[in-house]
Amino acid sequence: MRPLAFALFCLLLPVAVPAQEMAAPRPLSIVEEPVLRLGDVFENAGERAAQAIGAAPAPGRRLVLDVAQLSALARAHNLPWRPLTAHERAVVERPGRPVPREEIDAALRADLSRLGLDPDAELDLGPLLPPVVPPAAAAHVSAENTALDATTGRFSTTLVVLAEGMPTARMRLAGRAVPTQPAVIATRRIALGEMVGAADARLVRLRAERVRPGTAQRLDQVVGQQLRRPMAAQMPFASADLAAPAMVEKNALVTMLLEAPGLSLSVQGRALEAAPRGALVPVVNLASRAVVEGEVVGPGRVRVLAGAAPAPIASAR
Repeated sequence: MRPLAFALFCLLLPVAVPAQEMAAPRPLSIVEEPVLRLGDVFENAGERAAQAIGAAPAPGRRLVLDVAQLSALARAHNLPWRPLTAHERAVVERPGRPVPREEIDAALRADLSRLGLDPDAELDLGPLLPPVVPPAAAAHVSAENTALDATTGRFSTTLVVLAEGMPTARMRLAGRAVPTQPAVIATRRIALGEMVGAADARLVRLRAERVRPGTAQRLDQVVGQQLRRPMAAQMPFASADLAAPAMVEKNALVTMLLEAPGLSLSVQGRALEAAPRGALVPVVNLASRAVVEGEVVGPGRVRVLAGAAPAPIASAR
């Protein structure tokens, strides 16, 4: 009887499962598909690993399963697992990429343009949390139910995002169309007296309230001009801060030219002021010490005006 009783006792004991076959929650699982499977949550799920158990998190989101949810899943699918602590959990993440702001702007402009949107207006959406789509999926973005107040520029719309591997996403947006004006800004820091080169200036559009009267609005107003004050990078050029480049510097030696029919004479002088081409500048004749007014005709060259001939010309050419 004793051997028989021992055999019955052994049959009543729970069957031990090898450690390598025990299921265990995955601390972190990265999924790419929209369907969540048992093997995404439990390791060693065996032949049940491919079984779908629900929807995966949305792209860019995570799902946290606590011990109660894990226990319910294990019982429902006959997995040999029991929690060791009350704090066990499984985390499932799904990667995603945010839809670029440029694609959102393009979709909004396409719908707002039919309502009379200024094509040069800036769309102010405030702090925007863009929709997220699967990393490798191409997103199609559009807008619907759009309304625009032409007086205030305020608009409202529904952003619609379609991408493979996710349900259609709809996001309600509101913002304002802000008028803009052209402005030329500096691309680098420019010192006082420097000439502005083609690479030193860029034409942009700024909000109208940021464009002060007198701001340069064309590149040809800036390039080739000389600065009257230092300029910081990304700052707009003002017409008052620009001047034609000086062809004659103050106190520099210049050639004074006197031309008459059949005669051309020159003498050395000193400019008393800086001046650009075409401007009038006082010049002292170094030979006679007389001060006359002349027109700047080139670098270091001044043509003496008619009726303002200097005292004796030193040399002839």
